[in-house]
Amino acid sequence: MKKKRAVSVLALVLVAILALGAFSGVVIRDTGAKNKKGSNYPIKLGLDLAGGVSITYEIQDKNPSKEDVDDTIAKLERRIENYSTEYSVYKSGSDRIAVEIPGLKDANKILEELGNPGTLYFIRQTGADGKQNYTRINQTGDSEKDYKLTKSIDELKKDGSIIMTGTDVAEVAAGYSGGESVEGKAPVVNLELKSKATKIFAEETAKAHASGQSIAIFYDGKFLSVPTVSATIKDGRCEINGFTKAGRSKDENFQEAKKLATFIRAGAINLKLKEIESNVVGASLGGKALENSLIAGAVGLALVIIFMIIGYKVPGCAASLALIIYTGLVISIVQLYEITLTLPGIAGIVLGIGMAVDANVITFARIKEEIAAGKSSGNAITEGYKKAFSAIMDGNVTTMIAAIILMFLGSGTVKGFAYTLAISILASVFTAVVVSKFILKAIHALGVRDEKFYGRAKEKKMFKFVEHRVKYYAVSLCVIAAGIFGMIYYSTNSGKALNYSLEFMGGTSTTADFGKKYSIEQIEKDIVPVVRKTIKKTDIQATAVEGNNNVVVKTRTLSLNERKALASAYAKEFGIKENSIQTQSISSTISGEMRANALKAVIVSCICMLIYICIRFKDSRMGASAIIALVHDVLVVITLYALSRITAGTTFIAVMLTIVGYSVNDTIVIFDRIRENLKATEVKSKEKLREVADVSLSQTLARSINTSITTFIMVCSLYVFGVQSIRDFALPLMVGLIAGSYSSIFIATEIWYELKSRKLPKDAEKKNKTNSSKKTKKSSKNKNAVFNN
Repeated sequence: MKKKRAVSVLALVLVAILALGAFSGVVIRDTGAKNKKGSNYPIKLGLDLAGGVSITYEIQDKNPSKEDVDDTIAKLERRIENYSTEYSVYKSGSDRIAVEIPGLKDANKILEELGNPGTLYFIRQTGADGKQNYTRINQTGDSEKDYKLTKSIDELKKDGSIIMTGTDVAEVAAGYSGGESVEGKAPVVNLELKSKATKIFAEETAKAHASGQSIAIFYDGKFLSVPTVSATIKDGRCEINGFTKAGRSKDENFQEAKKLATFIRAGAINLKLKEIESNVVGASLGGKALENSLIAGAVGLALVIIFMIIGYKVPGCAASLALIIYTGLVISIVQLYEITLTLPGIAGIVLGIGMAVDANVITFARIKEEIAAGKSSGNAITEGYKKAFSAIMDGNVTTMIAAIILMFLGSGTVKGFAYTLAISILASVFTAVVVSKFILKAIHALGVRDEKFYGRAKEKKMFKFVEHRVKYYAVSLCVIAAGIFGMIYYSTNSGKALNYSLEFMGGTSTTADFGKKYSIEQIEKDIVPVVRKTIKKTDIQATAVEGNNNVVVKTRTLSLNERKALASAYAKEFGIKENSIQTQSISSTISGEMRANALKAVIVSCICMLIYICIRFKDSRMGASAIIALVHDVLVVITLYALSRITAGTTFIAVMLTIVGYSVNDTIVIFDRIRENLKATEVKSKEKLREVADVSLSQTLARSINTSITTFIMVCSLYVFGVQSIRDFALPLMVGLIAGSYSSIFIATEIWYELKSRKLPKDAEKKNKTNSSKKTKKSSKNKNAVFNN
């Protein structure tokens, strides 16, 4: 590269850093100040960061038509428009509809008003048998609560007393009566029927008006309104009034009309829906999670940059500039493409920084080797990037496989993690392979050419990894055995091998900040009795959250009224604001599917990676040994979950697949070097094969350690600064990173040797063993012939 072009490249890099940095700064600022004046570029936040409510409904009708599902979604959207302009309603799977409304201050209120959309019935007062279909049980009251049915819904249907259902309603909205003066307008509900119901409604209102009777509106087991018919309604348009009550303000009266309109809209949905999952997150909890995660990312990035500059000098500086561009690039893509950012999604971005460093470390190690082989620094840079490319691409492809599988089999926040992880992989490969290469070549072209700025690979000591493989196997088996015994113990005593979260077990979880730290004894003494008094017939599992004042209470699946009662009890007994409490309810149906999807995701990932490795390396033994190493890593992390009792929930799936992808990445780098050394070495004995394995492991050892350190720094930063839910993600990930590095060095290659050496002659091995001591004393010249191919 000429000097003039080098200056242009560095100038372009500087402009990119400033532009991306400025835009990212605006995005982060606007995201933190979302919904405030001047916030034009906020990132779309998930419920765990923005607060809000999410509900998953299961369609109870069999084989619903596409038209009915689409109509139901449209009507749900119209209802939600009353609460927020930012919402998402979509079909999930074949028989579910998901609703997400972020950024709400009073999510519990919205959850109550959305309710379970059921069937709405219009019931005549007197049946064909002349008997009353419903009666007033409190003659002095005028509330809908003062009425009860005298017959079942099935009996009313047979009797012909149900004159219409919610599907006959075309439009409904709260408004004000047009017949009074502007100052004295009364709130009303305006109802418009579909044309097919107009005639029958005219007939029924004529009969009711003549006899002075009412037509009740009945929904979800309750009377919504029991208005007396004051006129025959011939055109299908009517007005429900009577909301003005003594002692209530004008706004309170209107809210009552609005509430009735909302429930009628719910009953007007064509399909019967059942709530099977709901999640309420207080905005303050989400804001704290976002702030802490941003701090974790900034601290982790700064530490990695320092590590890279100290460890790799000029190439480290180039990598650091590329990392800054990577960070700005990912933030910009997430904002511009309106990708919903979740808490695990931030973890995916932070993890991507560690993976971007990994690609640079592989390349810089190659550059050092090329300089040690006698090449000039310029040629070493060219060859280093060329030789590192295959290992970088293969490693990132396997991690991308895990991300893609999570996109299809994951749900909720896990899917958010998958999307950001995929973006991070693409951005990290681009910045590591393209951006850092041009920066490094530009710096070299400007005169920084002395090899001392790039480093020289030292003569590596060849460690006899394969010879001690039985010891490594024994260590792994002891760790895994501890996990198995732990799961057996806990399964016997508590019925749960792992500390499954609601996602895997079903139930309701309530998280609240009690303002001070509670010990287990204090929780049992002060908090559990309040829960037990408020909620009858339930097992209670209460735990304190490390690092803050939160207490999590898990119970059976609670109804909305029970959740509200518990929130009120917390407010009364402990002074906790109801809108700061986070609740999550998941049915057993959802939890069973999540367990199945978790297992399916890991199995499918392993199969896909096995196929890719076998095709790419043309060696089924490498594929098999890599998968065995993956299973090893998964079992080690499960051991952590079993013994530490960390909650195993949706992030459990993300942790496992991230570890699977990362571990394969590490293993592939070693296999790539083995493949290269095999081409340069004639292997006719087990001893020679063992030497190739040991040399390849020794050559990549520094890289494996350094890349594990940088990725560990990022994940550790998440653990230190993150909220509890992200810590439950970060801790097993840290253990997984250690296990992945361990298995790549001490398990995968050794197993590959076991499988590969079976076809080699035994007598050749014995002969080579006799002369092994002589071979180790040979000059380093022959050894370097393998190190510096």
